[in-house]
Amino acid sequence: MSLENLTAVVTGAGRGIGRAIALKLAQDGANIVCVSRTESNSQKVAEEVSALGRKSWAVAVDVGDSAAVEASVAKILEDTGGVNILVNNAGVTRDGLLMRMSEEDWDTVIDTNLKSVFTLTKAFSRAMRKADNARIINISSVVGLTGNAGQVNYAASKSGLIGLTKSCAKEFARSGITVNAVAPGFIVTDMTDELSDKVKESIKSNIPMGEMGKVEDIAEAVAYLASPGASYVTGQVLTVDGGMVM
Repeated sequence: MSLENLTAVVTGAGRGIGRAIALKLAQDGANIVCVSRTESNSQKVAEEVSALGRKSWAVAVDVGDSAAVEASVAKILEDTGGVNILVNNAGVTRDGLLMRMSEEDWDTVIDTNLKSVFTLTKAFSRAMRKADNARIINISSVVGLTGNAGQVNYAASKSGLIGLTKSCAKEFARSGITVNAVAPGFIVTDMTDELSDKVKESIKSNIPMGEMGKVEDIAEAVAYLASPGASYVTGQVLTVDGGMVM
């Protein structure tokens, strides 16, 4: 397996896209640190990783809390002996029109979706300079490319993540760390399941392939960027959206 004996940290691993990424990387041979806001979710996925024959660690932390993140990173590095792959997937939404959006909803989304990536990347990068197959993969969104009414906070966080990705790619290249982003389109998750059939059909009508994507589609893209085969790919945004944004 291409990721044999490597260790990957996946944030937001408790469900949806993050869980799919954690399990796919484990299937490809990696040991997985499952980071989630809740202990029960991180532990559940860690057990699934262990069932695949890989080492796993469950870490419960609010990635929007910088002090808690820094403490968690120190513990992760101590427990694992080193990290090769960092997947920044954790994210939240607090949707609303700009004129009605509270400062709290703005700060929550920016802190969780963008500031956390700054904190985690800074905390792990020094140790990752010494790691084999060093990879940082950030989960952005097509909304970060196009914008979306009612999501100024989310769009700003995901667009900012693309700028962060490209800047870090330039800073870390000489240290052998690649930094890339994956921008999912509309993916079938708990969040999209709550949409009405009418809204779902409207979304599908704007997707050339005519269907929403699966969490496994995103996991496969991440697995490629994490693999040795992507060693000369850095600073890129891989859009996985069925052709919605071209």
